[in-house]
Amino acid sequence: MEGLSAKSKLAAVLWLEGFRQACCLHRVLILCHRSRKLLIRTGQCFLLNGFIFLGSIIILNSFIIPALYWILPDMCPESTSQEFCSFPVIWQFYSFLRHGLIQVFYVTWLYPLYVFSLILSNIWYNDIAKYGFSAMGRHVINKVDPVRQSDASTLQNAAGMERPTDLGRVMIGIGEQVYSVLLLSCFFLEVYVTGFIPYVGKALNFLLLSWMYAYYCFEYKWNFSEIGLDKRLDFFESNWAFFAGFGSPCVLPLLFFSPLVSYGCMAIHFPLVCSTALLLFGIN
Repeated sequence: MEGLSAKSKLAAVLWLEGFRQACCLHRVLILCHRSRKLLIRTGQCFLLNGFIFLGSIIILNSFIIPALYWILPDMCPESTSQEFCSFPVIWQFYSFLRHGLIQVFYVTWLYPLYVFSLILSNIWYNDIAKYGFSAMGRHVINKVDPVRQSDASTLQNAAGMERPTDLGRVMIGIGEQVYSVLLLSCFFLEVYVTGFIPYVGKALNFLLLSWMYAYYCFEYKWNFSEIGLDKRLDFFESNWAFFAGFGSPCVLPLLFFSPLVSYGCMAIHFPLVCSTALLLFGIN
């Protein structure tokens, strides 16, 4: 029992440390100060997901829907004649029309904007991680050794010997990426299924989503550092409590807001956490 208590206490401490590190967003300012490209990309993410996407939801809930309820009321206003109020079909038609107009706003604006934001944000996340990695003084793409650049004949003679090695590295890299996509797809399916488990489903869903977002945050850094998939998974499993805490801030909006609002909050916070992950520990 004492051993279990000590391990539980250690896991709780690591979870809190991961949560704290994910909330240390002031570190992003350091990288943005070093890289103007990173500052622009981060600002674009905030403009698209915060100002446009979440702003559209706020306008819908705060102005458009109340205006529709005022124009197409649910019940008869006091100033209206009782003869007009005696036709319930009118109020049913108002309700149907109001609901249809709201759905038109979702279909023609919010849902296309959600898909556009999802695609464009994923592209920008990679750019943010790349610019942040470069701002740390790291090189995303490995360059050829200067000694080999100065010796053209040696490079030509070694080309035939290096091709199989380079081809093998490419094939291994492709295989790891495919395996990573399949692994995360299966993991996402598990997240979806656990949400339907009674009583403990929400807690498991929260934990699995926290792990998934944390893994995504660090995967950019591991890709640029050319860390193998086996080392990533071993490192992730060894520090599971820390990563559970690190991914929690991205998942917290799901507990309090609708799915669309939760996505908007996550899309704003995720690039900041990705930049924070670049400054944290790596795999030794």
